[in-house]
Amino acid sequence: MNLESKGLISLEINGDIYDYKLYQSLDALNRTKSQRKSAKELNISHTVFNRRIIRAEERLNLKLTEKVGNGSKLSDDGMKLLEEYRKYLIQIDEQDNINIAGGHISSGLLESINVPYDINVYSSNDSDAFKLAKRGVVDLLTLDDPLIAYERDLNFTPIAYDYLVLISSPDSKEIKSIADLDNLNFVKVDGSAQRLAWNSLEHYDLDYNIVHSVNSQFDAFKVVKNSKDLYSFLNASYFNGNKILKFDTRHVISLVKVNENDDKTDDFIRYLLNNAQKDIEKQGFIPID
Repeated sequence: MNLESKGLISLEINGDIYDYKLYQSLDALNRTKSQRKSAKELNISHTVFNRRIIRAEERLNLKLTEKVGNGSKLSDDGMKLLEEYRKYLIQIDEQDNINIAGGHISSGLLESINVPYDINVYSSNDSDAFKLAKRGVVDLLTLDDPLIAYERDLNFTPIAYDYLVLISSPDSKEIKSIADLDNLNFVKVDGSAQRLAWNSLEHYDLDYNIVHSVNSQFDAFKVVKNSKDLYSFLNASYFNGNKILKFDTRHVISLVKVNENDDKTDDFIRYLLNNAQKDIEKQGFIPID
């Protein structure tokens, strides 16, 4: 989610005003898991970034971040604060708009096609988007992977299909058969549909090593391409790669209605299924038959 695009929006907490820069920083850290990467992304120094977090922690008397490995991540309190800001942004939008929260792949699809509706799309990952949906502050939840819906017995509507392709570093060995996948080193993307790839490797009785984890498929792509012997399974709708597990990793891109009695979301879903399938196919997804 791009908080900066919302302008100079501030929130008052316990009598103190916190402008968008704090939430922008929390959002960046939640995605990058690194203060240095976050600072670079926001075009500020690491010192300025760190000072911004520390000042907020002192004023709130809360710990907003915590160390993880060689990086940082949001603490539970930091995540709650970011979610409150996201909730606030959604609530101030026009009520006639359709507010959608979802994974990077599925939300990116909805943002890329032209629809005759006013929509606000908030991109994160399936898990964070589901938290917003549980609060009832969005109209639709869009899922990169239907796992959350399956686990919670939610009714979901498939709007497209996708599958995973194998991405490899430039000097890695050529993968010609499924057996060649044995004992490779992989970059994992948290909250993605990669579970289908890991399940497939286990089904074929192959070993695999997850040596690095990132928060987005685009970060995984960069890490792999700059390595000597790393691989990753990423969505075919966004990346070109080896289709060796195409049929094993095919999955639905889906929508979940948050408010069952909302007619405008029914109309939107019908439009996606009946009028937008050609546009969906142009974006690299497999349309619903």
